[in-house]
Amino acid sequence: MSASKVVTRFAPSPTGYLHIGGARTALFNWLFARHHGGTYLLRIEDTDRARSTQAAIDAILDGLSWLGIEGDGEPYFQSQFEKRHAEVAHQLIERGSAYRCYLTAEELKDRREKAQAERRPFRIDSEWRERTDGPADQPFVVRLKAPKDGETLIDDLVQGRVTVANAELDDFVLLRSDGTPTYMLAVVVDDHDMGVTHVVRGDDHLNNAFRQLAIVRAMGWPEPVYGHIPLIHGPDGAKLSKRHGALGVDAYRDEMGILPEALGNYLLRLGWGHGDDEIISREQAIEWFDIDHVGKSPSRFDLKKLENLNGHYIREADDARLATLAAARRGGREAEDLALLERAMPELKARAKDLNELAGAADFLFATRPLAVEPGAAALLDASSRHLLGQAHAALAKIENWDKEGTEEAVRAVADKAGLKLGKLAQPLRAALTGRTTSPGIFDVLALLGQTESLARIADQMTEQ
Repeated sequence: MSASKVVTRFAPSPTGYLHIGGARTALFNWLFARHHGGTYLLRIEDTDRARSTQAAIDAILDGLSWLGIEGDGEPYFQSQFEKRHAEVAHQLIERGSAYRCYLTAEELKDRREKAQAERRPFRIDSEWRERTDGPADQPFVVRLKAPKDGETLIDDLVQGRVTVANAELDDFVLLRSDGTPTYMLAVVVDDHDMGVTHVVRGDDHLNNAFRQLAIVRAMGWPEPVYGHIPLIHGPDGAKLSKRHGALGVDAYRDEMGILPEALGNYLLRLGWGHGDDEIISREQAIEWFDIDHVGKSPSRFDLKKLENLNGHYIREADDARLATLAAARRGGREAEDLALLERAMPELKARAKDLNELAGAADFLFATRPLAVEPGAAALLDASSRHLLGQAHAALAKIENWDKEGTEEAVRAVADKAGLKLGKLAQPLRAALTGRTTSPGIFDVLALLGQTESLARIADQMTEQ
């Protein structure tokens, strides 16, 4: 395939957030273009003025930027090209491939109701199809003269060869009576004018492809290659919906604490694979990706798999970056907090599966005395444990060079002297230092808190509260 000729596009409607399925479509288009050394365009399909919002446009652009799959160059806005869309509709009339239809809403309603009463599918059969003597003072729509005989065939990159009998394609509207273009016309004109060679999108658009191809052929334009990707389903096999959880990319980032590289990797594996590889870098994805290997069956969204993947990427992430992300979730970015978080990150990130857990795991670092002790941790602080804490406090107070090695030596000596395994002392120490039953290694905790704060927290729990 010629690298210079591949042009893909992602064309969302700005009526809400960037849907998780849309993000996968954008990713596939981006990767396909990158794999072939081509161009990936972003077109905001904002012709539905009533439902399109600036907030939705901003959310789409923000989500794509976060995922690292922005379009090449500035985004296009479909509303910019309405005159061009109307121009093509009139060219189709001049070519004899479209016509002005004066059927009224009432006439269409009567015909639709008659078809329903006769239990047959309703197809537009306009008497204006071959007429050019319409009344000059009445509104009209422009309809395509859809082919009536034979069939239309599409060799789809994902679905394979798909055919539709042309009798199923009625004369759909290209221009509304107010002169504005329909989606069906606008998308075809834009794809042609932007040089799009491959239309990769959800398979809910497969039926549209046959109608759009009729416009392409009527204009004598080069036909794009189609690839219709199966939709994403929930764990129960039903189409992904709100009842399955978050649908917007922003929710995975802001509410669930997912890293962009984790979500990108997960979306890549929803319907596409490369052997048994699960962890796939962006560079590998570009090298390996091709639409031919997208499966025909819907993929099931599995939140646990995403969380596991996210945990991997958190462990691999740069500590300074994670510290900044965790600080933002804690509501503060003071330099001292960031420095401490970065020092703590090698221990904190080992157990976290999302940024919320990561930020929560850091709470003990910034807790004020006296610590609020969780019930499970409080149960560890009985009389004998408090006595051991006193001995540990005395030993730790004598350390001159406070570090992991020095604190471990001191605490082990106390445990050995008492004839106890280290855990019997480490558990109440953890409760005293963090107020919890789980934390990073106890000697990492001591090193991170520092000698003064550690001794003060231990002292707070040496006597019953």
